[in-house]
Parts: sequence; C-alpha cells; structure tokens
Amino acid sequence: MHGAGDLDLVEQFLNTLDQRAFTRHGREHTAADELTSLEALTAWLQAHDLASADTALHPRDLDTAVALRTALRDVLGDASTSAPLQAPREPALSQADPTPAENLLARFPLRLVPDPPGRLRLAAATGVAGLDVIVETVAASAATGRWARLKLCAAPDCRWAFHDTSRSGAGRWCSMEICGNRHKTRSYRQRRSG
Repeated sequence: MHGAGDLDLVEQFLNTLDQRAFTRHGREHTAADELTSLEALTAWLQAHDLASADTALHPRDLDTAVALRTALRDVLGDASTSAPLQAPREPALSQADPTPAENLLARFPLRLVPDPPGRLRLAAATGVAGLDVIVETVAASAATGRWARLKLCAAPDCRWAFHDTSRSGAGRWCSMEICGNRHKTRSYRQRRSG
C-alpha cells in the first residue's frame, strides 16, 4: 500500500484524465479518460495497490473519484493559469463565493485520528479506501508545502500533471523537450510573422 506523502501516486491519479491533444512528429495524441466506468476505477485502484481483488465499489464511488480528480486538477489549473502564457482571467470571485473547486473539495473532509503510540494523523473518509489515501497524501503534501511542486503543464493543449523537480520550483512544462520547445517555436514564429 502507498503511504501518505506519495505525490507520484497523486500525479498518476490526476493523469487518469489525459487532455493532451497535439501532434508530435506527425503523430496526433488523442485525449482520453481512464475513469469512465466502475470496472476501470477498480482496475486503476488495484493496479496501484489501493484496492484488493475482493473490493466492491459502487457507482457513487466512481462519481467520488471523478469529483476528487476534477477538484484537484481545477486547483492546479488555477495555479498554472496565473502564468503569462494564458489569456487574462475573469475577476476573482468574492471570498463569500466558493469556487467550483472549493465546492468539490468540501466533499472530502479530513479529521484527526489517534495513531498509536501517542500520535495523531489526518484521515479522510471518502468511502473508498484508495481515494482516502489520495486525499490524505494531498493534505500531508499541502501541509508541508510539497503540493506546490505538483503542477499542470502550462501548454493549453497538454495539461499533463507533473512533479516539478526544478531547483527553483518554477517549472511550467511537463517536458521541456516537448511542450516547452513547442511553446518556444510557436512564440518564435509569432514574433517573426508579426
């Protein structure tokens, strides 16, 4: 089983929604969603040691998984759209109006539970043990500041989740060789034609 703090697991969960829609070396990448059925969710959880072969899931569990993924991607998307690459955003909502991500995240409360000997830990109660691990990992990484290293690629036709390992923590691309170079090439062509 995975322990709290495994951001690679969260990254893989976020990338069950593949929004990449670009052509590279003449080959078009097609966007896909791995979590389109209860069987697909069960298989993903089992493949990541988050569920056993006898784990029984319900249709609401798929809804819960998709809502969690959507909320986390929305939070990361908000962070990546603050970069100059994106078009200007609409004015921020007032503090009284929760964002769609805040509304979704409210479905995933945490509580403190005793963790012997004499310790406490954060625990989620999504109803799906594998999703609890993901929520607890996100909470632990947010508390330590490591969450800031998980990002969505700034390329609008990519949006792949990646763990930013750059020294400064200012990485914008899932791959400099692919998305970063495509952006540089596009910018160069725009400057030359304008």
